[in-house]
Amino acid sequence: MQTGVSIGQAAEQTGIKVPTIRYYERIGLVPVPPRTEGTRRQYSQAEVQRLAFIRHARKLGFEIDGIRTMLSLQDRPDQSCAQADVIAKDHLREVERRIVSLQALRDELERMVDGCSHGRVESCRVIETLADHGKCVHPHH
Repeated sequence: MQTGVSIGQAAEQTGIKVPTIRYYERIGLVPVPPRTEGTRRQYSQAEVQRLAFIRHARKLGFEIDGIRTMLSLQDRPDQSCAQADVIAKDHLREVERRIVSLQALRDELERMVDGCSHGRVESCRVIETLADHGKCVHPHH
């Protein structure tokens, strides 16, 4: 009698590839599920929900260690969520830092493209700037 879903079904339901699910098992983010007599993994609905949680957190850019901590918090819902707040705030600061960096990168690329004379490579602003990082307006992109 089947009580869960196969790894393929869990992958389909969560959008996580099978090798990634196996990886999450190896690193302990999800428990290794029981197996059928034919040695096929059988994931419970709770394990599928845990995989969905992980996928959502990864899509939001959270690191594995932060996800591990948040899963631990989720497993004990009666405790304070202060640690989850700290993880989310730290991640938000990192995202904001990356946005600033990407905006500088966009500005630099726009400047390169706008400065392109569409003539010969010898006077191409794009090639010139790529060849000499010192010609960038934003040296830390």
